[in-house]
Amino acid sequence: QARLVESGGGLVQAGGSLRLSCTGSGFGLNYYSIGWFRQVPGKDREGVACINKRDGSTEYANSVKGRFTISRDSAKNTVYLQMVNLKPEDTAVYYCAADSSCAENPFDYWGQGIQVTVSS
Repeated sequence: QARLVESGGGLVQAGGSLRLSCTGSGFGLNYYSIGWFRQVPGKDREGVACINKRDGSTEYANSVKGRFTISRDSAKNTVYLQMVNLKPEDTAVYYCAADSSCAENPFDYWGQGIQVTVSS
């Protein structure tokens, strides 16, 4: 079954770093724009970053600009979200998603999500 699989989450202290990975299993990520989203219980899902399939351009939420970097490794069929200088407010379940464009809302294909917890 084709799916997106997130990995790399966990617990980190404020100011620390994590790198999330989104890998396609039976799913060619290179054919899609890939977005990272996050959600905290009781709050709306927030778009964090996206990388466009057409030209590799990237987009970021204002809350993470300068701290998060999205990138793609086509050979590994993987998209990464490098997160540095993490803050407690970055604590959430992070999801990767795929669609034809970063402008799509909502995205068509989703991973199962992974927890990121930033302690103060």
